Amino acid sequence: MTLLYILVATLAGGLLSVLIAASLTVGVLSRVVHHLVSLSAGVLLATALLNMLPEAFESQASPQALFATLLAGLIFFFLLEKAELYRHSHHHEGDGHHHHHHFDRQQAGRGGWTVLLGDSIHNFCDGVIIAAAFLTDTQVGIVTALAVIAHEIPQEVGDYIVLLNAGLSRSKALLYNAMSGLAAVAGGVLGYFIVGPWVDLFPYLLVVAASSFIYVAVADLIPQLQHRLTLRDTLAQLAWLAVGMVVIVLVVRGLHHH
Repeated sequence: MTLLYILVATLAGGLLSVLIAASLTVGVLSRVVHHLVSLSAGVLLATALLNMLPEAFESQASPQALFATLLAGLIFFFLLEKAELYRHSHHHEGDGHHHHHHFDRQQAGRGGWTVLLGDSIHNFCDGVIIAAAFLTDTQVGIVTALAVIAHEIPQEVGDYIVLLNAGLSRSKALLYNAMSGLAAVAGGVLGYFIVGPWVDLFPYLLVVAASSFIYVAVADLIPQLQHRLTLRDTLAQLAWLAVGMVVIVLVVRGLHHH
């Protein structure tokens, strides 16, 4: 049953992002993705700090060892991003960032395969994270899956816009996004069989997963929000951040009551 949960959770993010991208115009996606990024940051931070880390620290593991794991995790994902193997940007032309014209065409041109490789590795890591969370506790797995899905949708939609700006057809851009999303399923299945026997490592795996969420939120998402400095945009960002956090708090409370 746990494997079924993992399969459904890892498929959901990729499927939803493809469906959203296929059903909306690029103009609408460009406007919506800003709000999704803010929402995603709130969801990731709340999941890591209010759900995953508390769950890990309730175990018998040493707090010093868990904090050391958190530090190592942050450095690990920093190095992965340095190697362009953990890409999770959401920019696109017209997003308010000061890129030169046809920036995305150049980004997704010669480096298109690197972009897809980085996203696939990111999705694979997300799949392993989801598997470890469900193996630890079903409730933790559900909340973690929601956080991954909330982040994966703007990530994949942003990549879809970049690929379109690079000259790809809608069908090819959607196909590449779907193929990248399947890496999460592979990570979930592999994680289930590899992580499963190592029960004592679950608290540390949760901390590594939390470090991934914190790193993406703090190093990628929140800096993007700093580009919107008008009062109206700032209030909108804060509102969507709050919505993301409140959703996780409500979900956690609802699951605990059951």
